Amino acid sequence: MDAQKTGWIAYVTLVGWFIAFFAGDREGAKFHINQALVIWIAFAVCAIIPIIGWIAEIFVVVCFVMGLIAAIKGEENEVPLLGKIHIIK
Repeated sequence: MDAQKTGWIAYVTLVGWFIAFFAGDREGAKFHINQALVIWIAFAVCAIIPIIGWIAEIFVVVCFVMGLIAAIKGEENEVPLLGKIHIIK
């Protein structure tokens, strides 16, 4: 898979993230793989915390859509707040 496909597949599902990480162009799509991982972790944290987490999940969904659109376009735009977190170096 090329870097653009690897990038947007990382956002689609958590299984897609694993596929992108292990089978895709990891170096070319490292930015989107990292950003998608941070968004998936934020989804999990929001699901654990009641009421405040549900409200925060709206923000995470907006970040998810922004990241997915950027990956489809082949751009490396950081999502607000979550884009500054780097887990994969």
